[in-house]
Amino acid sequence: MAEKYGKVSGDSPSPTAPRVILGGQLRGFREAAGVTMDEAAHRIRASRSKLSRMENGRVSIKERDIEDLLTLYGVTDAEARSGVLSLVGLANAVGWWDRYDDVLPDWFEPYLGLESASCLIRCFELQFVPGLFQTVDYARAVALLGPGMVPGDELDRRVSLRVKRQDLLTRPGPPRIWAVLDEGVLRRPLGGRAVMRAQIGRLLEVADLPNVTLQVVPFGRGGHAAAGGSFSMLRFADPGVPDMVYAEQLASAVYFDKESDVDLYAGVMDRLGAKALIPAQTRSFLTRIRDET
Repeated sequence: MAEKYGKVSGDSPSPTAPRVILGGQLRGFREAAGVTMDEAAHRIRASRSKLSRMENGRVSIKERDIEDLLTLYGVTDAEARSGVLSLVGLANAVGWWDRYDDVLPDWFEPYLGLESASCLIRCFELQFVPGLFQTVDYARAVALLGPGMVPGDELDRRVSLRVKRQDLLTRPGPPRIWAVLDEGVLRRPLGGRAVMRAQIGRLLEVADLPNVTLQVVPFGRGGHAAAGGSFSMLRFADPGVPDMVYAEQLASAVYFDKESDVDLYAGVMDRLGAKALIPAQTRSFLTRIRDET
């Protein structure tokens, strides 16, 4: 019966999945009890915004706070409480990205956890090669585009973080990745001709991976449905974690998990895939651009 309360297998590759499940359970108990977010936040001596982050799986949660919230929500059944508390250790585990906390924006950290926990990643890129596919030199050129001067050591760590993410591609049981790129990604010369030539070569290598589907939308096919810009969609093997959409902004990011929002982006992704070159055509297109570069 404990599985009813969302226990997660111990081999979860990221603390994010159990964290999201735990947050969702707490939100469900709160709403069922008719407790407001302000009342719940006051009970654990936290702000309303922190409680919101807890319920959305964006931060770790202290066991004491969970016990206090369960009591406030009237959850007294020992098995129910045990099932929720069993997630605490998994939810508070340290992710590999914690070692980069000195160069990792707070708004991007949750995405790394979601990405690591996902079983399917769908993304559209309007300006840059997806981070999971970037070469070291291309990643360095992208990192240099940020505002202000970046010290050499910090730049190296930012690049190292981007490259470390790519372990996801070839780990045991990797997620399936479906990426659609606008042709502008390939035509924008970041780092110079040699860097772009090597980067396009890397895209050709990635396209050969069995878990990767890569497509390009050429300029010649006109406008497309992703008028709002780049985004990523993530799906998870655990049914307790909802599909999510991630859209990055200049100094922040937006996360959507409302079903209507996710469905909207899913429809856009489907239309992009239909408009783009099929994978075999994409390989020929990439080869031609690489040879022209």
